Amino acid sequence: MENLNAYTVLLTLCGLIVLSYLFSVVSRATRIPSVLLLLATGIGLRSTMDVLGFASYVPTSAIEILGTIGLIMIVLEAGLDLTVSRDRWPLIRSALFSGTVVFLLSTLAVAGVLQWWIPAAPFISCIVYAIPLSIVSSAIVMPSIQHLSHQKREFLIYEVAVSDVIGIMVFNFFTAGETVGWHEVIWFGSSIVVALIVSVLVCFGLMLLLVKNRINVKFFLVFAVLIIIYIGGKMLHLPSLLTILMFGMVIHNWELVRWPPVKKYFSDASVNHIAGFLKSITSESAFLIRTIFFVIFGYNIQLNFLGDREVVLIGGSIVLILFTLRFVYLRVLNRYNLIPALFYIPRGLITVLLFYKIPTWQRIEAFHEGVLFFVILSTSLIMMIGSLVYHDRPVEISEPAPPSTE
Repeated sequence: MENLNAYTVLLTLCGLIVLSYLFSVVSRATRIPSVLLLLATGIGLRSTMDVLGFASYVPTSAIEILGTIGLIMIVLEAGLDLTVSRDRWPLIRSALFSGTVVFLLSTLAVAGVLQWWIPAAPFISCIVYAIPLSIVSSAIVMPSIQHLSHQKREFLIYEVAVSDVIGIMVFNFFTAGETVGWHEVIWFGSSIVVALIVSVLVCFGLMLLLVKNRINVKFFLVFAVLIIIYIGGKMLHLPSLLTILMFGMVIHNWELVRWPPVKKYFSDASVNHIAGFLKSITSESAFLIRTIFFVIFGYNIQLNFLGDREVVLIGGSIVLILFTLRFVYLRVLNRYNLIPALFYIPRGLITVLLFYKIPTWQRIEAFHEGVLFFVILSTSLIMMIGSLVYHDRPVEISEPAPPSTE
């Protein structure tokens, strides 16, 4: 019986990986996000198990572990995709402001809705609940932008990376202690400086491990070190996710480093070789974690919340606020092309991960988890609609250049 259970688990995991790959192929052809198909698979699997009488509940601790590993992989993957150059600065600046401003405005607006819905809840607790609902999910956006133009894809990559890092830093600030004062604000600002200094040391230390290590086992050793850095930063209330993002960006943009002693020790060729392998393994690992996480999360979703009128009303109000604020910022303040960036507002892995990390003293007992599920599913469907309606404009054909004499 034990062997049967082991074989069943292995067969299920391998089947999910194959299915997720097929979903990626279908997503490229139909523009339906593969994450939505994974969620639907989890929901369908739960319904089937309920009908057969074999339903079981996956503990939230498993979701939290998978979410933490997936978060680290996805942020590292984003860092390895971010190219920094002078000609990209307007695009980077636009994405930085968009990811920061929209997140902050969304947090305040959603907190206001939660305060109106649950008047007895402290406003700080409403902010803590609003932060996960205001962070754009890079785990859903990253695999769903392959059909976009290079410029639009870069804008969204920068935006979701900023939204993830800023959102988690602000969440850690509000959940670090039971009180929020000037001491906490000063520590929050200084922790960013400390994280940047640590990032430089970590970058060179990990590069030394990757480039100079003669043992074949090196990449997953780096991942283990990154996880230790992330958890250690969490324990010290440091924005360790910023360190992981900086490590990926330094590896990907190594040609910008001009310090001769460092360039002599780490040649461009060796670093670029390592960056290629690191990006490949990171993408594969993120794919695996993302597959398991969203199937399990879909399995744990109870669709009976759709019959709760109050949940639909509050969840719909939150989604409308998120969509409206993004429209106002992109059209009025940023003057950025609305299509398809307007529709890329999905909430997912980080939303779930932070929601389960809310401390007990900031819990709002009257908050219905169905609101969380409603926002995640609705924003993912909105992104799917944006992907389906968006079509790249044909490139204008200019006058042909005169033939050269060469």
